[in-house]
Amino acid sequence: MKIALIGATGFVGSAVLQEALNRGHAVTAIVRHPDKLPQHPALTAQVASAYQAHQITAAVDAHDAVVHAFNPGWGDPDIRAHFIEGTRGIIAGTKAAGVRRLLIVGGAGSLYVAPGLQLLDTPDFPAAYKEGAEGARQALQLIREETQLDWTFISPPALLEPGPRSGKFRLGADQLLMDGAAPARISVADLAVAIVDELEQPRHLRRRFTVGY
Repeated sequence: MKIALIGATGFVGSAVLQEALNRGHAVTAIVRHPDKLPQHPALTAQVASAYQAHQITAAVDAHDAVVHAFNPGWGDPDIRAHFIEGTRGIIAGTKAAGVRRLLIVGGAGSLYVAPGLQLLDTPDFPAAYKEGAEGARQALQLIREETQLDWTFISPPALLEPGPRSGKFRLGADQLLMDGAAPARISVADLAVAIVDELEQPRHLRRRFTVGY
C-alpha cells in the first residue's frame, strides 16, 4: 500500500511508521520537522500542516490510505481546539484528494466504563489529559458524521506505554477494556500492529474500535 501518515514523528506515529515500513508499505510521512525522520528507501517526507486542508490534499493525493496520528502536543494550552481544527483539516484534505480510506488515532477518554458514562467523565480522569481527551472525543463525533470516507477510529486502552511488539492483543468496540479489576494496557508497538492490520484487512469500517492485552 501507499500510506500517508500524518504525525509520523510522534509517539504513536513513529511506531506506525516503523510497522508499516517493516511490512513493505510505501509511506509518505507528513510532518512539521522532516529532520526527525529516519532514512528508509520506502519513506518520503512531506512538510504540510494539518490546519491547512489544501496542504493535506496535495500531500495525500494518490495514496491508498491516510493515517491521522496528529497531536498538537500535550504542552499546547489550546490542545482541544487545535486537535479539532487539525482533524477538520485532515478530513477535508483527504476528501478533496479523493482518498476514501482514513484511520484516525484517538484517545481512551471516549470509551465507556458503564452505560452512558465515558472514561473522560469519571472523577479520577487525570486533569492534565482532559483537554486533549475532549478534543479526541469531539473528533470521534466529527468523523461519525462523515458519509463519504471509509473511516476507522481507533482508541488505545487506558494505558499506552513503550514496550515490545508481541502482535498479540484483544479487540474491543466502544467499551474500555479491562485486565481483571485494572484497566487494560498495550505497548505503542502493538497499537501500531493493530493500526496497520486494520489498513491491510479492514474490519472496522465506519466504526470505532479499541485494543488491549
